[in-house]
Amino acid sequence: MQFNVNEVKALREKRAAAHAAAISILAKQNQTAEDKQAFHRAMSEVDSLGAKIQTLEAAQRGHAPQDYSREASIWSTPENHLRHASFLKFVRGGTNNLESSDRLLLEKRDIAEGAPMLTHVGTYTGLGYFVPTGFANRIEQATKWFAPLTDGSVLKLMNTATAQPLPFPTADDTSNVATIVGEAQNVSEEDVTASQVVLGAYKLSSGLIKASVELLADSAFDIEGYLAERFGERFGRGLENYLTNGTGSSQPTGLIPAILANGATPVVAQGSSETTGSGAQTGANSIGYSDLVNLEHSVDPSYRRGAKYMFHDQTLSSIKRILDKFGRPLWVPGIAVSEPDRINGYEYTINQSVPQIGSVSEATTVIFGDFSKFVVRKVQDMRMQRLNELYAVSGQVGFLADYRIDSNLVCAASTHPLNLLQQHS
Repeated sequence: MQFNVNEVKALREKRAAAHAAAISILAKQNQTAEDKQAFHRAMSEVDSLGAKIQTLEAAQRGHAPQDYSREASIWSTPENHLRHASFLKFVRGGTNNLESSDRLLLEKRDIAEGAPMLTHVGTYTGLGYFVPTGFANRIEQATKWFAPLTDGSVLKLMNTATAQPLPFPTADDTSNVATIVGEAQNVSEEDVTASQVVLGAYKLSSGLIKASVELLADSAFDIEGYLAERFGERFGRGLENYLTNGTGSSQPTGLIPAILANGATPVVAQGSSETTGSGAQTGANSIGYSDLVNLEHSVDPSYRRGAKYMFHDQTLSSIKRILDKFGRPLWVPGIAVSEPDRINGYEYTINQSVPQIGSVSEATTVIFGDFSKFVVRKVQDMRMQRLNELYAVSGQVGFLADYRIDSNLVCAASTHPLNLLQQHS
């Protein structure tokens, strides 16, 4: 898809005009049914144009669906070409289709090849083969559209070659300050209190994916692309849930449990009654301008410089209808090419695993702060297993993929880089 800067700029200007029209309707004191319909039509146009802009700009960055241009450099070495060929033989024909040289290539690791398996959290079997880097990146591309939490733009991503427990040091030095020292005077000792967060590696499985024998035999069919998309979708949904709500017991620690365990005091929503937003509603089923301001200022200014919001798409829909006390919209579309949309001046990330407004009493609906303090540890050795006999009676072959992951908030207990907005009971 060819990227046209002028086309994107025109679309952004058109979206800004549609948004301005919607806000002018929203600012009316006494809205009629026709006004409400006009507002929804204008916001629908804003959303439609936004989706088109996102697609064009994503294609320009090389992140469009099924855009696998990165593979050219990934498979640039002779060994990687051979690994890819061996992997394709395994996918289409199983282990009986492999020669000894193919097996050796598929048993090697992409990073730190030959590194021994060390102690890790969770269980892991030795079945299957490590997938080539190119195939793993196909899965990553598909996963990003379901879980942007793992592309490195939101959370801090750490890739490791092996799965041994990884101690991540933390320190709380907030109580220590520089002081004036007289000439030839002793300097006082100010020790730093250090601790650590240990990241393990829990096995995440794709679940079973079946393909017919005829499909596998069809050399014209992109079986790798088919499997990568299915695996990517499943890993994406699973990762989003675990990285948001994981309990830390036999699974990764998610954002919401980690923030609560860190001791942050959630901000309780009072609702939109004080604003000129979508009507006077209570904190149980709405968010007001002051709620977001209170949430922002519950996070220390040192963490707000790179802060973002995170919430469900339906929460974004509600926020788009909110004005502050002066009639200004909280949600502002980006005008310049590649400029992100913002809320109260901050970028935001959509996460469908964050509870919606009104879904549960006292539900956490908005997360705000410096998400780089939340670390996702991924073990890059993804493996795939081919099940030949289980579905032979129906003329099908099963495939499973898995890799290992863990996550946690890495910061001292007395510092709170992230906080939550909870709905009123």
